[in-house]
Amino acid sequence: MARQPLFSGLIEDEFGQAVTTALIGTDPCYVVNDSGFLRHIPSEEVDRQVLRMMKEQIQDHEGSIADQAVKMLGADDIFSRALIMKQLKQIDEQFETLLQTGIPEETRAYMGMAGFRITINVHGDVIALNQPGTIGSEDEE
Repeated sequence: MARQPLFSGLIEDEFGQAVTTALIGTDPCYVVNDSGFLRHIPSEEVDRQVLRMMKEQIQDHEGSIADQAVKMLGADDIFSRALIMKQLKQIDEQFETLLQTGIPEETRAYMGMAGFRITINVHGDVIALNQPGTIGSEDEE
């Protein structure tokens, strides 16, 4: 089975139009309508850009994220926090697994309802990533 685009249904172009998906052979692509010309952009290129942006937002905030995660899970103990911290430190491995397994349809639907949106241009460059509830810098608190 071919790899599925991670963020199908969550991407729009720079004009606010929904980006669809298609297969070119066995390669999944995001399809951007460029004034009637359908540009097929390999989904892995876009997906990796988004994951890289998410990683940048996570870096230097692992402690805060772990603290919030254990509170949300109701498992506020040092072992749970250590486990979550380890997973955050190995985020590249987590993202590689995610690229292979994909994001379940229900999760993508929830992300969309929560306001998660990605904007790309006609060349497949991510120009905006809207993640409600993201952690700002220490100065913004």
